[in-house]
Amino acid sequence: MLAYPGAQMLDITGPLEVFARSARLLLEQGLRANSVYEVEVIAAQAGPVKTSSGVEILAARPLTAVQAPLDTLLVAGGVGSREALRSSLVLGFLRRMAPRVRRLASVCTGAFLLAEAGLLNGRRATTHWAYCAELAKRYPQVQVEPDPIFVRDGRIYTSAGVTAGMDLALGLVEEDLGRPLALAVARQLVLFLRRPGGQSQFSAQLAVQSAEREPLRDLQAWIADHPEADLGIERLARRVAMSPRHFARVFLREIGVTPAKFILQVRVEAARRRLEESRDDVEAVAASCGFRSAEVMRRAFLRTVRVSPSAYRSRFRCA
Repeated sequence: MLAYPGAQMLDITGPLEVFARSARLLLEQGLRANSVYEVEVIAAQAGPVKTSSGVEILAARPLTAVQAPLDTLLVAGGVGSREALRSSLVLGFLRRMAPRVRRLASVCTGAFLLAEAGLLNGRRATTHWAYCAELAKRYPQVQVEPDPIFVRDGRIYTSAGVTAGMDLALGLVEEDLGRPLALAVARQLVLFLRRPGGQSQFSAQLAVQSAEREPLRDLQAWIADHPEADLGIERLARRVAMSPRHFARVFLREIGVTPAKFILQVRVEAARRRLEESRDDVEAVAASCGFRSAEVMRRAFLRTVRVSPSAYRSRFRCA
């Protein structure tokens, strides 16, 4: 893991813990005689590296002492990435090592370092949702995808913000050693749901702003808890003691989307979770999430997720 002053501590420790825990679990279960991963932090200079939280992490080796071959080289993100972008040592190291590692990956705004080194030109990539527009503007040769948790393009991987680095690491473990181990590690780390690459960075609630008025905030939460309910404008307006016309205007102004669009987002998100976690057939999932039929849900998925519910389940369902 390449670190630098001002790097986000969890960008560094989160993914490395996934790899270390995977190796330890295999040793404990007697499935390997030797560690399958050795993790190491490297930096421009060996020694303590102060992260953005003020906690120092020890870099074992300076970049000048790191030689190929390496298996996986990861680059952390954080507020210090802006300063690191001006480091000829860091950028030169990335350019030199990129063709000599099996895979190269970034966490959060670490994608800016890969882009500045020219390693993302002509490739798909992502970063923290708050910086996707800046990444796209600054590096027009990069195809920035603001939605996914992580993106793979050939040997290069980029992930969304902070904890998404752990999702990426779990995905890499799955590639190397299989899905059962990745899921076992996720359970040990108490990650509620291992989110595969391609899943959205946003929940329906996070993708929109919260209303200033308490009744509308409460209504947002109620809708998320009851996607199967009758969520017609008239009924929702009655819950907050407004006329339907006034309610629609206030909802759009405060939340940033129409009630209908917010409801669709909530229902699609609920259906995605059910498809991932349950054995219910598509018709049952559609009914439990408020869609009038499986065909209505299919059209909603194609419009928002860009795959059918069946295709989504085959890709993301937790075994």
